[in-house]
Amino acid sequence: MHRILLIEDDEAISEMVRSYLVKEGYEVETAFDGEVAERTFRTSNPFDLVLLDLMLPKRSGTDILQTIRATSLVPVLIMSAKDSDVDKALGLGFGADDYITKPFSMIELAARVKAAIRRAGYATPTIQPEAPIPAKQKISIGGLTVDLDNFSALKNGEEVKLTSKEFHILKLFVTHPGRVFTKAQIYASVWADDYFGDENVINVHMRRLREKIEDDPSHPEYIKTLWGIGYKLGEQL
Repeated sequence: MHRILLIEDDEAISEMVRSYLVKEGYEVETAFDGEVAERTFRTSNPFDLVLLDLMLPKRSGTDILQTIRATSLVPVLIMSAKDSDVDKALGLGFGADDYITKPFSMIELAARVKAAIRRAGYATPTIQPEAPIPAKQKISIGGLTVDLDNFSALKNGEEVKLTSKEFHILKLFVTHPGRVFTKAQIYASVWADDYFGDENVINVHMRRLREKIEDDPSHPEYIKTLWGIGYKLGEQL
Protein backbone atom coordinates (compact mmCIF):
# COMPACT_ATOMS: atom_id res chain seq x y z
CA MET A 1 0.00 0.00 0.00
CA HIS A 2 1.41 3.39 -1.00
CA ARG A 3 1.85 5.91 1.81
CA ILE A 4 1.00 9.60 1.40
CA LEU A 5 1.80 12.54 3.65
CA LEU A 6 -0.96 15.14 3.32
CA ILE A 7 0.11 18.61 4.53
CA GLU A 8 -2.90 20.94 4.58
CA ASP A 9 -3.90 23.44 7.26
CA ASP A 10 -7.59 23.56 6.31
CA GLU A 11 -8.98 20.63 8.27
CA ALA A 12 -12.13 20.34 6.13
CA ILE A 13 -10.09 20.07 2.91
CA SER A 14 -7.63 17.73 4.59
CA GLU A 15 -10.37 15.35 5.73
CA MET A 16 -12.06 15.42 2.32
CA VAL A 17 -8.80 14.57 0.55
CA ARG A 18 -7.75 12.00 3.15
CA SER A 19 -11.07 10.16 3.04
CA TYR A 20 -11.10 10.00 -0.74
CA LEU A 21 -7.53 8.74 -1.01
CA VAL A 22 -8.11 6.12 1.69
CA LYS A 23 -11.07 4.84 -0.34
CA GLU A 24 -8.71 4.69 -3.34
CA GLY A 25 -6.46 2.34 -1.39
CA TYR A 26 -3.78 4.68 -0.03
CA GLU A 27 -2.49 5.01 3.52
CA VAL A 28 -2.61 8.71 4.44
CA GLU A 29 -1.00 10.61 7.30
CA THR A 30 -1.96 14.25 7.85
CA ALA A 31 -0.22 17.35 9.17
CA PHE A 32 -1.85 20.76 9.69
CA ASP A 33 1.20 23.01 10.09
CA GLY A 34 4.78 23.18 8.89
CA GLU A 35 6.45 22.06 12.11
CA VAL A 36 4.31 18.93 12.45
CA ALA A 37 4.79 18.22 8.74
CA GLU A 38 8.57 18.35 9.01
CA ARG A 39 8.59 16.16 12.12
CA THR A 40 6.21 13.63 10.58
CA PHE A 41 8.24 13.38 7.39
CA ARG A 42 11.46 12.94 9.33
CA THR A 43 10.28 10.38 11.92
CA SER A 44 7.64 8.29 10.14
CA ASN A 45 8.17 5.40 7.77
CA PRO A 46 9.06 6.53 4.24
CA PHE A 47 6.29 8.07 2.14
CA ASP A 48 5.62 7.41 -1.53
CA LEU A 49 4.18 10.90 -2.14
CA VAL A 50 3.76 14.23 -0.37
CA LEU A 51 0.69 16.41 -0.99
CA LEU A 52 1.73 19.90 0.08
CA ASP A 53 -0.27 23.09 0.59
CA LEU A 54 2.09 26.09 0.37
CA MET A 55 0.19 28.38 2.73
CA LEU A 56 0.93 26.83 6.13
CA PRO A 57 1.24 28.15 9.69
CA LYS A 58 4.55 27.99 11.60
CA ARG A 59 6.64 27.02 8.56
CA SER A 60 5.82 27.74 4.94
CA GLY A 61 5.25 25.08 2.35
CA THR A 62 8.31 26.18 0.38
CA ASP A 63 10.44 25.75 3.52
CA ILE A 64 9.03 22.24 3.97
CA LEU A 65 9.70 21.45 0.32
CA GLN A 66 13.34 22.49 0.65
CA THR A 67 13.69 20.40 3.81
CA ILE A 68 12.24 17.36 2.04
CA ARG A 69 14.49 17.81 -0.99
CA ALA A 70 17.59 18.00 1.21
CA THR A 71 17.22 14.28 1.98
CA SER A 72 14.62 12.75 -0.35
CA LEU A 73 13.46 12.50 -3.97
CA VAL A 74 9.91 11.53 -2.98
CA PRO A 75 7.36 13.01 -5.42
CA VAL A 76 5.84 16.27 -4.14
CA LEU A 77 2.50 17.46 -5.51
CA ILE A 78 1.65 21.07 -4.67
CA MET A 79 -1.92 22.11 -3.85
CA SER A 80 -2.29 25.88 -4.15
CA ALA A 81 -4.47 28.71 -5.42
CA LYS A 82 -1.59 31.23 -5.61
CA ASP A 83 0.41 31.18 -8.83
CA SER A 84 3.20 33.26 -7.27
CA ASP A 85 3.89 30.56 -4.68
CA VAL A 86 3.67 27.85 -7.31
CA ASP A 87 6.24 29.77 -9.36
CA LYS A 88 8.66 29.51 -6.46
CA ALA A 89 8.00 25.82 -5.85
CA LEU A 90 8.29 24.77 -9.49
CA GLY A 91 10.62 27.34 -10.95
CA LEU A 92 13.31 28.15 -8.41
CA GLY A 93 14.83 24.73 -8.06
CA PHE A 94 12.90 23.77 -4.93
CA GLY A 95 12.00 20.47 -6.54
CA ALA A 96 8.21 20.13 -6.72
CA ASP A 97 7.11 17.59 -9.31
CA ASP A 98 3.66 18.90 -10.20
CA TYR A 99 0.81 20.98 -8.85
CA ILE A 100 -2.94 21.16 -8.85
CA THR A 101 -4.96 24.35 -8.58
CA LYS A 102 -7.53 24.84 -5.84
CA PRO A 103 -10.40 24.17 -6.05
CA PHE A 104 -9.87 20.76 -7.65
CA SER A 105 -11.91 17.62 -8.19
CA MET A 106 -11.08 14.48 -6.25
CA ILE A 107 -11.00 12.51 -9.50
CA GLU A 108 -8.30 14.78 -10.94
CA LEU A 109 -6.34 14.74 -7.68
CA ALA A 110 -6.40 10.95 -7.56
CA ALA A 111 -5.22 10.80 -11.18
CA ARG A 112 -2.33 13.18 -10.43
CA VAL A 113 -1.35 11.16 -7.34
CA LYS A 114 -1.39 7.89 -9.26
CA ALA A 115 0.65 9.37 -12.11
CA ALA A 116 3.27 10.89 -9.79
CA ILE A 117 3.78 7.63 -7.91
CA ARG A 118 3.98 5.71 -11.18
CA ARG A 119 6.58 8.12 -12.60
CA ALA A 120 8.66 7.79 -9.43
CA GLY A 121 8.63 4.03 -9.90
CA TYR A 122 10.04 4.46 -13.39
CA ALA A 123 12.74 6.87 -12.24
CA THR A 124 15.22 4.32 -10.85
CA PRO A 125 17.94 3.97 -13.49
CA THR A 126 19.13 0.63 -14.77
CA ILE A 127 22.91 0.40 -14.38
CA GLN A 128 24.65 -1.05 -17.42
CA PRO A 129 28.39 -0.88 -16.74
CA GLU A 130 29.29 -2.47 -20.07
CA ALA A 131 27.45 0.14 -22.12
CA PRO A 132 29.75 2.33 -24.23
CA ILE A 133 30.19 5.95 -23.19
CA PRO A 134 28.54 8.13 -25.86
CA ALA A 135 30.39 10.99 -27.51
CA LYS A 136 29.80 14.45 -26.13
CA GLN A 137 26.79 16.16 -27.62
CA LYS A 138 26.62 19.96 -27.56
CA ILE A 139 24.20 22.08 -29.53
CA SER A 140 24.92 25.77 -30.04
CA ILE A 141 22.11 28.11 -31.03
CA GLY A 142 22.82 31.81 -31.10
CA GLY A 143 24.56 32.60 -27.82
CA LEU A 144 23.20 29.48 -26.16
CA THR A 145 25.09 26.18 -25.84
CA VAL A 146 23.23 23.11 -24.57
CA ASP A 147 25.28 20.14 -23.33
CA LEU A 148 22.98 17.14 -23.68
CA ASP A 149 25.27 14.76 -21.80
CA ASN A 150 25.97 16.96 -18.78
CA PHE A 151 22.45 18.40 -18.56
CA SER A 152 23.80 21.94 -18.58
CA ALA A 153 23.54 25.11 -20.61
CA LEU A 154 25.67 28.19 -21.19
CA LYS A 155 24.48 31.59 -22.38
CA ASN A 156 27.26 33.78 -23.78
CA GLY A 157 29.73 31.56 -21.92
CA GLU A 158 27.98 31.88 -18.55
CA GLU A 159 26.27 28.94 -16.85
CA VAL A 160 22.47 29.00 -16.86
CA LYS A 161 21.09 27.33 -13.75
CA LEU A 162 18.16 25.24 -14.98
CA THR A 163 15.91 22.87 -13.10
CA SER A 164 15.53 19.35 -14.48
CA LYS A 165 12.19 20.13 -16.12
CA GLU A 166 13.47 23.38 -17.61
CA PHE A 167 16.47 21.59 -19.11
CA HIS A 168 14.33 18.87 -20.66
CA ILE A 169 11.97 21.43 -22.17
CA LEU A 170 14.94 23.26 -23.68
CA LYS A 171 16.42 19.98 -24.89
CA LEU A 172 13.13 19.10 -26.58
CA PHE A 173 13.27 22.25 -28.69
CA VAL A 174 16.98 22.33 -29.57
CA THR A 175 16.92 18.70 -30.69
CA HIS A 176 13.83 19.28 -32.86
CA PRO A 177 14.47 22.58 -34.68
CA GLY A 178 11.55 23.69 -36.81
CA ARG A 179 9.02 21.45 -35.08
CA VAL A 180 6.00 22.92 -33.33
CA PHE A 181 5.05 21.40 -29.97
CA THR A 182 1.66 21.73 -28.33
CA LYS A 183 1.45 21.97 -24.54
CA ALA A 184 0.09 18.42 -24.46
CA GLN A 185 3.11 17.19 -26.45
CA ILE A 186 5.55 19.04 -24.18
CA TYR A 187 3.91 17.55 -21.09
CA ALA A 188 3.89 14.05 -22.57
CA SER A 189 7.57 14.30 -23.48
CA VAL A 190 8.99 16.04 -20.38
CA TRP A 191 6.69 14.60 -17.70
CA ALA A 192 6.27 11.25 -19.51
CA ASP A 193 2.59 11.22 -18.66
CA ASP A 194 -0.88 12.06 -19.97
CA TYR A 195 -1.79 15.75 -20.13
CA PHE A 196 -4.59 16.76 -17.78
CA GLY A 197 -5.34 20.04 -19.55
CA ASP A 198 -3.93 22.20 -16.75
CA GLU A 199 -1.90 24.75 -18.69
CA ASN A 200 -0.43 26.40 -15.59
CA VAL A 201 2.25 23.74 -15.12
CA ILE A 202 3.58 24.34 -18.65
CA ASN A 203 3.16 28.11 -18.37
CA VAL A 204 5.16 28.32 -15.13
CA HIS A 205 8.07 26.28 -16.46
CA MET A 206 8.10 28.07 -19.82
CA ARG A 207 8.09 31.48 -18.17
CA ARG A 208 10.96 30.55 -15.85
CA LEU A 209 12.96 29.03 -18.70
CA ARG A 210 12.55 32.17 -20.80
CA GLU A 211 13.61 34.37 -17.88
CA LYS A 212 16.87 32.44 -17.81
CA ILE A 213 17.72 32.11 -21.51
CA GLU A 214 16.10 35.09 -23.23
CA ASP A 215 17.53 38.62 -23.38
CA ASP A 216 13.95 39.92 -23.22
CA PRO A 217 11.52 37.27 -21.91
CA SER A 218 8.57 39.41 -23.05
CA HIS A 219 9.84 39.12 -26.65
CA PRO A 220 11.46 35.66 -26.75
CA GLU A 221 13.84 34.73 -29.53
CA TYR A 222 14.85 31.18 -28.57
CA ILE A 223 11.40 29.69 -27.95
CA LYS A 224 8.62 31.31 -29.91
CA THR A 225 4.92 31.16 -29.08
CA LEU A 226 2.49 30.25 -31.83
CA TRP A 227 -0.76 31.50 -30.34
CA GLY A 228 -3.44 28.86 -30.15
CA ILE A 229 -1.03 26.16 -31.33
CA GLY A 230 2.07 25.81 -29.16
CA TYR A 231 5.79 26.65 -29.24
CA LYS A 232 8.76 26.22 -31.55
CA LEU A 233 12.46 27.09 -31.71
CA GLY A 234 13.16 30.53 -33.19
CA GLU A 235 13.89 30.22 -36.90
CA GLN A 236 16.45 33.00 -37.04
CA LEU A 237 18.78 31.39 -34.50
